[in-house]
Formats: sequence, structure tokens, C-alpha cells
Amino acid sequence: MEYRRLGRSGLMVSTLSLGTMTFGGKGGFKAVGSTDVKAATRQVDMCLDAGVNLFDTANIYSAGESEEILGKAIAGKRDRLLLATKARMRIGEGPNDSGLSRHHLIRECEASLRRLGTDYIDLYQVHEWDGLTPLEETLEALDTLVKSGKVRYVGCSNYAGWQLMKALGISERLGYERFVSQQIYYSLESRDAEYENVPIAIDQDCSILVWSPLAGGLLSGKYRRGQDAKEGRHLAGWNEPPVRDEERLYDTIETLVEIAGDRGVSAAQVALAWLLGRPGVASVIIGARTDEQLADNLKAADLELTAEERARLDEVSAPPLIYPFWHQLKTASDRLGPADMPLLASHLEKRG
Repeated sequence: MEYRRLGRSGLMVSTLSLGTMTFGGKGGFKAVGSTDVKAATRQVDMCLDAGVNLFDTANIYSAGESEEILGKAIAGKRDRLLLATKARMRIGEGPNDSGLSRHHLIRECEASLRRLGTDYIDLYQVHEWDGLTPLEETLEALDTLVKSGKVRYVGCSNYAGWQLMKALGISERLGYERFVSQQIYYSLESRDAEYENVPIAIDQDCSILVWSPLAGGLLSGKYRRGQDAKEGRHLAGWNEPPVRDEERLYDTIETLVEIAGDRGVSAAQVALAWLLGRPGVASVIIGARTDEQLADNLKAADLELTAEERARLDEVSAPPLIYPFWHQLKTASDRLGPADMPLLASHLEKRG
């Protein structure tokens, strides 16, 4: 297992992390999984044996049950791992039961600590943007949690580029704890993150943690063009992420399956290995309903794709150049920097 530095911090995280949205199974989260304490403990041990040191959850997953199960699964092992959780989403009917106010963040952090059965959270992440609470209030509350010892590092999730840059600027100006990471959706199914989030990761050293790297299972290789899926997700049910271009998705899946067949590995491993080679990515969060799925995903840590294989995947999944990027490709290609290249490099190569 490789370990990478998380943002500008000194914290080293494994390139694969375990996501625990499958732990519990309450409400709508039953569609994702219903892993109990016994199975969760087994999966945690499998990950630790493989060198995984980062475990990710959220207060909203199964109404807190995911945190409770994870807390029981890591009992006696706390010093061997890093815990990440999140807050922002609605957890009740009250007017202050959602958002990123000081009131909500501190209360939810303390509730997460109780459910996890720990004294501190290694990485506390704001789960989503809050356009009503001033960023100064949110960042000051996070800074207070760090100074109190309840939290060690802070990150964000699902922020747009301008929102993240504004937050980093405020932290710099006011001397607050800075986001060391951004947890975002990024996969071969949709590379929208390359417009803004990936460049920020490179330019601002705010590392990427990837959620849903297999696009809710769509990139596992079991869903094929013209075939009826008897179980699991097939462009229906759990709608994260939304699929906007089915033809490109199936073209990408076919390329994944071809490469996987040539290498004697699973399509899921190829999809994960592609992400691990992308700029700015510190760790890819994997989750599984079964031990077999988890064992297969863990093997991606050792899979190295060739330049030719990467080029094939890059081409079939390439996002369209929206404005201003098509204009920059045309008129600014003589002065592009490292942060510009994840999106524009392949287009430059085509032009020769």
C-alpha cells in the first residue's frame, strides 16, 4: 500500500480508504448496503491487513448508525487508523438541524465523537456547501474544534471551485485551520472535477479524496450495453451519480473490460487504478457490500496501468471542453501551467 501526504499537512493516508456508507442500512441507505457490526469488523480487519489506514463515514449515513457500527468495529484498534467523518446534512426537523453554523457543527461533532466512541476525529469534513452561513463562521467553528483537540484536520466535500478557493482565502487571511482535503465525486463515468477541483488540488495543495470511484457500481464491469441487470444498480435506483451520457458510459465500460481482460484483473480494479494515477488524488474511497468485492477492490493498490492503457481510458472518457477551457486551449496554450494540464494535456497532444 502506498501512502500519500494529505494536502499541506504532515498526515500520510493510504491510497485506498474504506467508505462506510454501507454500514447500517437505515432508511434510504438500505439501497446502498446493510452491513452489521460483525461484517463491518471483518471488513475493517481486511483493510488494516492490506495497509489501509483511513476510514470514512458521516453523521447522516443511516442516521448515525454507520458511525456507531464503525466505532464498534475499530474497538481496540483506534491507534492503528485514521477516522474521517462529516456534518452538514439535515439530521432533524428543527431550524438548526442542518447547515454549517457554529451551533450545528460543534453539536454534530460532539455527537459523532460519542457514536464513534473516540476522543478525537482525525479528519472532520463539511459535507456540502451552505450558502446561508458565512464562511467565516464555519471556518472559525472548525478552527475551534481543532484547537480544542476534538478534531485534528479539516476538509470539505462537494464544493465548487470558487467556494473552495474562497474558503482557502479566508483561512489564510484570518489564520484559521485550512482545508487539507476535498472529498469529491470523480470517476471515468464523469470527469467534471477536472474543470475546477483537480486544478485547485494541484495549485493549492488541497488533496482529493474520491467518493464513488466506481460510479455507484456502474464501472464494475457487470453492467453492459443491451444487457438486463438482474441485481444491483443499472441506471436506476440510487441516483448518485446521475448518468448524462449513456453511450459514453458504455463505451468506457467496454474499454475497461477489454483492458481488464488483457491484464487478468477486474474492470473495477482498472477503474480504481486509473484514478490512483490522476494528479491531485491522495486516496480513493472504496466500499463494498461483500467481502469478495472488498478483497477485489483492495488489489487495485498494486495495479499499474501502462501509458497506452491510460491513454485509451483518457480518450474514451474525455469530458467536453466547456468555456473558458476551449478558449484557453485555442489562445493560451503557449503559457499553460501544471494545474491546467489534467484537463487540457490530451487535447494538446491531439493537436501535435
